[in-house]
Amino acid sequence: MAAPGNRSEPPQQLPEYNCSYVVSRPVYSELAFQQKHERRLQERKTLRESLAKSCSCSRKRAFGVLKALLPILEWLPKYRVKEWLLSDIISGVSTGLVGTLQGMAYALLAAVPLGYGLYSAFFPILTYFIFGTSRHISVGPFPVVSLMVGSVVLNMAPDEHFLIPGNGTTSNTTVVDSVARDAERVLVASALSLLVGIIQLILGGLQIGFIVRYLADPLVGGFTTAAAFQVLVSQVKIVLNVSTKNYNGVLSIIYTLIEIFQNIRDTNIADLIAGLLTIVICMAVKEINDRFKHKIPVPIPIEVIVTIIATAISYGANLEKNYNAGIVKSIPRGFLPPSLPPVSLFSKMLAESFSIAVVAYAIAVSVGKVYATKYDYTIDGNQEFIAFGISNIFSGCFSCFVATTALSRTAVQESTGGKTQVAGIISAGIVMIAIVALGKLLEPLQKSVLAAVVIANLKGMFMQVCDVPRLWRQNKVDAVIWVFTCVVSIILGLDLGLLAGLVFALFTVVLRVQFPSWNSLGSIPSTDIYKSTKDYKNIEEPEGVKILRYSSPIFYANVDGFKKCIKSTVGFDAIRVYNKRLKALRRIQKLIKKGQLRATKNGIISDAGSPNAAFETDEDIEDLEELDVPTKEIEIQVDWNSELPVKVNVPKVPIHSLVLDCGAISFLDVVGVRSLRVIVKEFQRINVNVYFASLQDHVMEKLEHCGFFDDHHRKDTFFLTVHDAILYLQNQVKSTKGEDSILETINLIQDCKDPLELMDAELAEEELDVQDEVGLLLSSPENNPH
Repeated sequence: MAAPGNRSEPPQQLPEYNCSYVVSRPVYSELAFQQKHERRLQERKTLRESLAKSCSCSRKRAFGVLKALLPILEWLPKYRVKEWLLSDIISGVSTGLVGTLQGMAYALLAAVPLGYGLYSAFFPILTYFIFGTSRHISVGPFPVVSLMVGSVVLNMAPDEHFLIPGNGTTSNTTVVDSVARDAERVLVASALSLLVGIIQLILGGLQIGFIVRYLADPLVGGFTTAAAFQVLVSQVKIVLNVSTKNYNGVLSIIYTLIEIFQNIRDTNIADLIAGLLTIVICMAVKEINDRFKHKIPVPIPIEVIVTIIATAISYGANLEKNYNAGIVKSIPRGFLPPSLPPVSLFSKMLAESFSIAVVAYAIAVSVGKVYATKYDYTIDGNQEFIAFGISNIFSGCFSCFVATTALSRTAVQESTGGKTQVAGIISAGIVMIAIVALGKLLEPLQKSVLAAVVIANLKGMFMQVCDVPRLWRQNKVDAVIWVFTCVVSIILGLDLGLLAGLVFALFTVVLRVQFPSWNSLGSIPSTDIYKSTKDYKNIEEPEGVKILRYSSPIFYANVDGFKKCIKSTVGFDAIRVYNKRLKALRRIQKLIKKGQLRATKNGIISDAGSPNAAFETDEDIEDLEELDVPTKEIEIQVDWNSELPVKVNVPKVPIHSLVLDCGAISFLDVVGVRSLRVIVKEFQRINVNVYFASLQDHVMEKLEHCGFFDDHHRKDTFFLTVHDAILYLQNQVKSTKGEDSILETINLIQDCKDPLELMDAELAEEELDVQDEVGLLLSSPENNPH
């Protein structure tokens, strides 16, 4: 009985399917099916024809290419002014205010003066408006990418390169030339933006948008969480207003934390209080925005409100003079003329720029796909590469650092009603107003407030840690990828961490292919359904037949694993069985030559008085040359499951056929094809036939191109389904029934003067010995005829 207060749930009602089907058709092998059903001829165009078609041009095609390169021509003519314009204006103003503040805050991460963060929040939007395919993302700086840019900037322009003699009384004092340092860092950041844009443009032109598929969600989650931790550490020292060295590379985050704690006594109380209040207030209001987003028409722009209040307090209390607080001090007014960054720096930042290009693209496309799915439109991955490439090239000429999209800013643009990139252009207008007119008003703002705004926006990335338990329940490999990428990115740095995480993720794929799943199958009675014998009850295995389903490609790396799966399924090693049989034949020959064994019509007997000592004990002799027996195929038929006239341990072979279900094999390589030939020969030597079922057409074509089929490997052993193969085997007449193969064999040996000559005369034409294995390893794919 159920416990009081607990109600037992009623059993779930399964749907009943009253319909059934009956199919009557011949048993089809691949050969029979192809003879009865003619395949459609595939027209293969020559290279010249393909080039002529791709280079041909028409008015319709030219306009299609133009719209693909300039998506604005597709959506702008369809713009609904009355329905969308007001929403885009409201959204643009809100996003512009947030973008202005975040541009300045993320400039701290990029290690450039704050005014250049405003440039980076303005210029990329202008070009993405024309070339981008997402209607909702807000283009500009992003914490992770800004931090990666900052690591390159600090590595190439550290403070140590700009030390000048100080004005102190001692002659050996030095100070940092901040003006020259900041100018050099701007050049490095803009050169990096230009190079990243070039790489993205090239990848987009080569149609390599698929590269983002290799950045799996667990990998991106672990990487962005590690980046959030690094961003947190880099901003904590600004909130505390504690000076530290600019560490970069392996264990840099550890060194930074150690130095922060060593100098924590120098904390500026005014900056600490302002930073902590900003973090608490921003996170509290963001939580309110999330919980009541259905009731609040427009999210509260708390960053903007806090910034205005903090600027007013800093200006009124003169915090810099009275409390030595760190403030913005100066923001350049207006725009700088465009100039080409120094391309001579490219060689020093090539590796980092590639990782930044891929990460920036992956983040933007991931965010864009979320909103594209929500609003039922599509984004073009390759065009996004081109759009961000052009945006970064364009903005790099205006002293900007690398742009992508930000989750929080995009959420503001979408939640405030943004419909198209018109909202993005309006947000760029708000940033432009701040650059031209309002920059001077923000100069009293404390840097700790900007750092606190950055920290408050990291909540979403830190909450990704909660995904780990879910991933562990769903797929342990994905959870390990997440944790590994996160830990390695924290320890080694973001660039090396991303590379290590990507390599590790690919390694897990290799392992899963190297050790794939496989099942021994049986049939559901009276059906054509075959399921795993381990997973289902009441499964019938056909007598004398083993069925193996192998769920992986067969290629050079997992051939050995494939052979182990076959051995586990059939329960014996075909090579060992064959060697034992050779050994037994050799002993039979010895006994016949000595006259201790003869065959009569009543069977095989030994001579009278012959002691049992004449029978040799079973010894494992690995070298067949010691037995003086050729190692070629032996055609003599012996009933090896009967009692042998010698004392030798010959493993019983309880099956006569092996069926390989190849429906899950997606491809074969040359080594895999040759391995299948070897496997078929190994089983044929011990009188076990190998059949194949459910091969895909392109796998059959690969077998044909690699020369698999010959007199010993025929197409009539390949069947359309497993059931076809089983029906064929069940209806096959066994020609060996009722024959005394041992008696026949011994009579042949007795009638022959030299038994070894008899064996040599009946050898198969093709060898299957150690040379086959060596040839399999040494043969190169190009030597194989296709």
